[in-house]
Parts: sequence; C-alpha cells; structure tokens
Amino acid sequence: MHSPGIEPSAITVGAVNTYGTDSRADDTVATYSSRGPTRSFNKDDDGVRHIDNLIKPDIVAPGNKLIEAEADGNHLVTQNPSLDAGVSEIENRRMMYLSGTSMSTPVAAGAAALMLEANPTLTPNLIKALLMYSAQPLAGFNMLEQGAGEINIAGAVRLAELVRTDLNEFTVTGSPLLTVAEPPVAQTTIANHTFTWSRGIVLHHTYAVGVDLITKYQLIYSPGSLFGTGVITGDGTLMLDPEFFSPGVITGDQILTSDGVITGDGVAFLAANLLFHDLLSDGTLLGDGVITGDGVITGDGVITGDGVITGDLVATAQSAMMNGDDSSMMPATSDDGTDCLDY
Repeated sequence: MHSPGIEPSAITVGAVNTYGTDSRADDTVATYSSRGPTRSFNKDDDGVRHIDNLIKPDIVAPGNKLIEAEADGNHLVTQNPSLDAGVSEIENRRMMYLSGTSMSTPVAAGAAALMLEANPTLTPNLIKALLMYSAQPLAGFNMLEQGAGEINIAGAVRLAELVRTDLNEFTVTGSPLLTVAEPPVAQTTIANHTFTWSRGIVLHHTYAVGVDLITKYQLIYSPGSLFGTGVITGDGTLMLDPEFFSPGVITGDQILTSDGVITGDGVAFLAANLLFHDLLSDGTLLGDGVITGDGVITGDGVITGDGVITGDLVATAQSAMMNGDDSSMMPATSDDGTDCLDY
C-alpha cells in the first residue's frame, strides 16, 4: 500500500463487496481494495531504506457498485451509459454506480459524522478506536486485508453515545471511559445477521485487544497522539507502554484471520518482531503472485517503484472504479421528485 493510505494518523478505509444485499453474511473484501503493509520508507545516513510496514487498512466499508450523485454531463456516464442508475430523468437528480475505496471512504466519513452528532467531544483517535473496536471481522481475510473489519455504524454510534463528555488533557490513563458501569454487549444485528465485534484496534505494527479499550481511558485517545505512540520496541519485541495503556489491554504478536487462524501455512505470518525489523523489504511473497521488494511492487503486469506509477495501474484503477467486482449492484430506488431535505 502506498500514499495516501499510508498516513499513520489517518483512518485508512478498504472496500467491501456487499453483493447488493442487506445481509452481511456474504460480504467480502473487494479484489481491488489495496492490501497492507504500507511501503513508505526513509533512508538513513548510509542510504539504507527502512520501510515502515504499517498494518493497513484500519477498517473496510461498502464500496462496490454504490449509488452516488451524478454530475450534469458526467464524462464517465457519457462514455459508459450503463453507469447511470436510472433513478431519474431529470438532469440534476440523476445518480450513478461507482466502485472503489473512494466510495467506501465517504461511508466511514459519514459514520464519523454520526458519532460526532451523538457525542461532539470525541477526539479523532477515539473515533478511530471505536470504529475499529465495533467493526465486524470478515471470515477468511486477515488484518492486512481488512484491518479490524467491516465498519459497523450502529455499534460505533452506540459506543459514542456512552463515552463521557468531560474527558480532557488531564484525564488519567485507566479512568472510566463510559458513563455506564457495564459496557454494551459486543454484538450487532443487521438484516437478521448477528455478528460479534472485533473488540480490538490496530496499532501500526501490532494490534491490541481487551474490554479496557472501551471501558477505560487510554492516553492514545488524546489529541496529537498516534496509535503507535504507546508501543515500546526492544530486542525484536513489541510491548504496550503503561503510560498510554491500562493493564487490561493486551497486545498481539501475529496477524490473524477473522477466524483466529494464523495466516501462512502453519507458520506465524508477519509476527510483530519480523514486521518491525523489515524482513518484508526484500522480495517477500505476500500472496496471489504479488511480491514486494525494496519499494517495488510487481503484480498482474503492473509495476510501481519509488512512487512512480505506470499507466497500467491507472487503467486498472479506472476499470475498478467503473466496473467493480462482478456482483449484483446496490438496489436503486426511483426518484419521485420529492425533496426530503426541503431545500
């Protein structure tokens, strides 16, 4: 994964294919959604590259064949009439189908807006943490594909409503985070499908789990902090700094699938100490024929290197945006001309 999804402080969002259904039982990570780890790097005084290898994305959200607003005279629709969703014949009320992480990211932005509506005092890091903690892990996909899982707006807003509104820079790590004594049940039901939350957050090169993440205040939730700030590295191991995390938060040392299985033929895949020491930087095979090495990614005939992207990759991205994965589309509802917002 390259810029802009590599930004540590951002909420990096991958795309989910919902197959046009309300139920989440069939949801999968879209084939075109970028996978981690990140491939940004810096050079030391000797010119040696140090690749960051952050676990990204943070979460995934619906992004395949979603209905979006269609601008008048839209060039894509002019060239590809099938993209029009057919909801209206009125020029400035038409909608269109598009796919990609550019469609899933606004879903996450809308979720954050609803969380802030429920609790305007939430910090950016607390929003990020609640989105990940309440996310739905998708079966068969590891953290480098889905982060904490698929966004769960109902669960995230439920948590946001319970967070104290008097938190400030003087709040001590381990202080109560919620206004209730017991946390909510870590499950959500959508379209008759009940799923358990991830109950964890991604921390740059590792992840953390534990109910303390939502019942007690963690210093990394404060403004200006990065999620990796509270992780101590030493002798190839990663530990949580007690200044930033309460004792009930536990760090993991492997990248797991949502089924709790360590990925990689029975061998710990991307153990935290290996990831931190850049053993991914020299031609490590990630899967599906995609090989990373010294900032160069090769896959399906597309080559990128040192921030240079070939035209093939641009064409691939445009194809994904217009065509998406081969599945049913998001159902369209005809526009009867009623303006529900009374503009």
